[in-house]
Amino acid sequence: MSGDIESIGAAITAGLAGSAVEPRHGGTGGHGGERCLNCGTSLVGSHCHRCGQKADVHRSFGAIGHDLVHAIFHFEGKLWNTLPLLAWRPGDLTRRYIHGERARFISPLALFLFAVFLTYAVLAMVGAGGGLGQELNKAAAEQTRAAAIKDSMQDEVDRIDIELAKKNLPAARRGELQAERDTLQKSAGYLGVARSRSKAERDAERALGPPVLSDPTDQIETSAAFIARNKSDTGIAFIDHGMEKALANPALILYKVQANAYKFAWALIPLSLPFMWLLYPFSRRFHTYDHFVFVTYSISFMLLMFVVVRLLNLTIFGELATFAALFYAPFHMYRQLRGAYRSSRIGALARTSLLLLFSLFAVIMFMLLLLALGAAG
Repeated sequence: MSGDIESIGAAITAGLAGSAVEPRHGGTGGHGGERCLNCGTSLVGSHCHRCGQKADVHRSFGAIGHDLVHAIFHFEGKLWNTLPLLAWRPGDLTRRYIHGERARFISPLALFLFAVFLTYAVLAMVGAGGGLGQELNKAAAEQTRAAAIKDSMQDEVDRIDIELAKKNLPAARRGELQAERDTLQKSAGYLGVARSRSKAERDAERALGPPVLSDPTDQIETSAAFIARNKSDTGIAFIDHGMEKALANPALILYKVQANAYKFAWALIPLSLPFMWLLYPFSRRFHTYDHFVFVTYSISFMLLMFVVVRLLNLTIFGELATFAALFYAPFHMYRQLRGAYRSSRIGALARTSLLLLFSLFAVIMFMLLLLALGAAG
């Protein structure tokens, strides 16, 4: 129940935050002769021309609900001007905003902020879907349990090996320690954790490094298992410490990644800008701000589409919605490139192919950033 309340609060905060970022619509009205209650300037319309405050300041209880509904759903009317263009004619929306037609539309940053809050709220209420989140949490918890047992047994084996290395150790005591060591090894097998190894065995494997395989998937799995078996030794203390924490408690790292994804979603924008420049290198027609508007509107749409698909997954139309979204995402990129940059059909198609690849790189960099933040936190 508390999670649902927090999710609703996040959605309300999204509307309020976006409304705070957005400038309000102008308007006309008969307030001549009155003074602004905020700065004292004489009013000539429905808003103060100096500070922007509305001339009509209401204090009724009903006005609270009116302001809340407007904050969440209307963005002072701009939401309904922006969303249809964003969904079907994103290139026109991007170009018109860049060229100065901004009073009618939600700014890219405000829409992005709203989309991030809304995505977080929906995921908090209904989950990521497909059982992926539950499977990840289950796997991380199991890995944490296994790592704790393995580390405890390894410490015991190391203690026994130190005792066995003593030359003047009595034969009876040596037999007891050896039997204890064998018992620990058998217990590790029963519990499903890796067999504890001596320091000499660990040093020998670390010196050899992971085997080189032809299959990339097998190589990744083998390398990950190698890192898990052996302590990290990159020579950089904070990296080694972070990797040790991640291997010892992957459940905590997964939690931090999920929390940081919400906090650092804005990092997707600067990570994507260099790739947008690569699509139009050394062009004098387009500037960094143009790419910023394009990227921010594009990411906002993808987040909003994800929210819609996730909600539809709760119904019988879930698979159809997912299938349609997979095809519409690249088509949306194509339409936005063609409309915003006035590219030819062939040019837009070629750049869309590159943009899909660049988007994958940006997401991978973002995930690596989240992992680094989780390990270092």
